[in-house]
Amino acid sequence: MARFLSSEAVTEGHPDKVCDIISDSILDAYLELDPDSRVAVETTAKDGLVVVEGEISVPRVLDHVAIVRQALHDIGYTTAESGIDPDGCGIINNIRPRVFDNPQGNYGDTLSVADKEEAYNTFGGDQGIMIGYANDDTDALMPLPIYASNRIAERLAYVRKNGIIPQLRPDGKVLVTVEYTDDLRPVAFRHVLISAQHSPELSLDEVRAQVREKVLDPVLAQFPKVDSSDVHVVINTSEFHTGGPKADSGLTGRKIIVDTYGGFAAHGGGAFSGKDPRKPDRSAAYAARWVAKNIVAAGLARRAQVSLGYFRNTAAPVNVDIETYGTETVPREAIQKAVEKVFDLRQLAIIEQLNLRRPIYRKTAAYGHFGRQGEEFTWENTEKSEILYRTAKTCYSDNYKR
Repeated sequence: MARFLSSEAVTEGHPDKVCDIISDSILDAYLELDPDSRVAVETTAKDGLVVVEGEISVPRVLDHVAIVRQALHDIGYTTAESGIDPDGCGIINNIRPRVFDNPQGNYGDTLSVADKEEAYNTFGGDQGIMIGYANDDTDALMPLPIYASNRIAERLAYVRKNGIIPQLRPDGKVLVTVEYTDDLRPVAFRHVLISAQHSPELSLDEVRAQVREKVLDPVLAQFPKVDSSDVHVVINTSEFHTGGPKADSGLTGRKIIVDTYGGFAAHGGGAFSGKDPRKPDRSAAYAARWVAKNIVAAGLARRAQVSLGYFRNTAAPVNVDIETYGTETVPREAIQKAVEKVFDLRQLAIIEQLNLRRPIYRKTAAYGHFGRQGEEFTWENTEKSEILYRTAKTCYSDNYKR
């Protein structure tokens, strides 16, 4: 029996994404200044007002107002009428310096080997549950509905910024429905909904024709193995001139399913943007994706969800759970043991292995934190898949012998 599964994505001009981008722009600015900066920042925006709040522990305080205005310019808003005026909007800065309760966590640059090991064994940034997921729908090992939705949203920004459809504005939403077989293999695109903000210079008919030709069709062509011949497409149910914070309020961390797996996996509840990597909400969620992707890349399962649980002031996860939904090629217990042998999931070790002390987070804030290419996305590498495969086979053989 066929199944129909949907995911949505939003563009960088969506009011919630505007806030994610601002928060991560502030984070990146401090990591550029000092890779050991502690940052916990949130943003809200409505009409002509942006409010940034949070705490920082940094060598010196930067100009947060200037960072906000530059982020709005980079997104592409130009006037209050279109969404927000980056130069004329009001900005309330409520980001304050503080001494964090857990100051340890030196990453080892100046530590002896013994002191580094002590830090890595004791530092725990926070408590929480972090989830990673991968499946074999796409070459990126991401579920097809969320991956395609993000690529369509990303393409909307590309054609706007590169003058292909310059009359588009930054706000937009996408929803993609894919038909699956009963064993969850994607076979066809069934529904695509695109809402693209545009200037009054472009008529509704022109928006529909140009977005279909220059945005949707090129993205669907990237998936030749999935039938798109009978897809039902809706582009802009009506004119969409006003968007962004003028149309709706925005808040950091309100698009956590868009940011992750589009509803295909569980979610621990923690948002990413505005948090430095010593918060496991971010770094451990990236590590969980890293583990899950290597499981699938190794051919150990077609689908894998990795759940990591951390206590505050505890370096290693208190639980590592691997769910493979019956798609595993060796017993799940062998995969679990192999993961625990191959991956060092202590919080500071994650940060070191994935090189997370860099100003890389602005790029993650829109179009998905997972399934992306580029040197920023270290958690997407599958270099451990071969050793993971061998270790899982060994764990299976050893258990069978007993």
